[in-house]
Amino acid sequence: LETREQLIDTVRRFVSERLRPLEAQVAENDAIPGEVIEEMKGLGLFGLSIPEQFGGLDLSMEDECLVGVELGRTSPAFRSAFGTNVGIGSQGLVMFGTEAQKEKYLPGIASGEIITSFALTEPDVGSDAGSVRTTARRDGDHYVLNGTKRFITNAPHAGLFTVFARTDPSQPGAKGVSAFLVEGNLPGLSVGKPEKKMGQQGAHICDVIFDNVRVPVENRLGNEGEGFKVAMQVLD
Repeated sequence: LETREQLIDTVRRFVSERLRPLEAQVAENDAIPGEVIEEMKGLGLFGLSIPEQFGGLDLSMEDECLVGVELGRTSPAFRSAFGTNVGIGSQGLVMFGTEAQKEKYLPGIASGEIITSFALTEPDVGSDAGSVRTTARRDGDHYVLNGTKRFITNAPHAGLFTVFARTDPSQPGAKGVSAFLVEGNLPGLSVGKPEKKMGQQGAHICDVIFDNVRVPVENRLGNEGEGFKVAMQVLD
């Protein structure tokens, strides 16, 4: 309890003394200063929910919510900077990843070295995980991904995407969808121009385009056909 109070007090002071004075600057420049991102990393904010064995703080949901309340006292862009790492960008890996996948990616996610993104929403189907049209065709020891995702938070900065794609076109609905861990520097993966939003300047969303992106089989998250299950448990 004492440790929790120390964390909350530290975050409260960081918000009051460091973040709130920068709100106008972030809104005008549509960007959070790099040194502030580094300070967030130093506080452990990128790893609030990551297990301790991988370098995270492994907070309970209650503690994470208390941290969120303090971040709610300033511009939502600051919370967005690390929020995907803490939530939907990492939790599929935490819940469904193999030990090898966790060891490869979670330490970097917890430190903020790797920024994550959750690529579910599509132009024509929204966030309906059972209706995705992006495809993932098996080709030897890789899957070949083709399609477009829309309104993807932190996409311009992401080093790792959790992507949902249809591996079995003959299976309609949720049964044909699988999940993948896709590194942001793979050939054929590109991001569109950040969307202009009403508010939340400094938090960026844009399209993510997959043009014959080859993803190793070992980067599939869970079994084939479990993508809907992964998405629903992460979003729950």
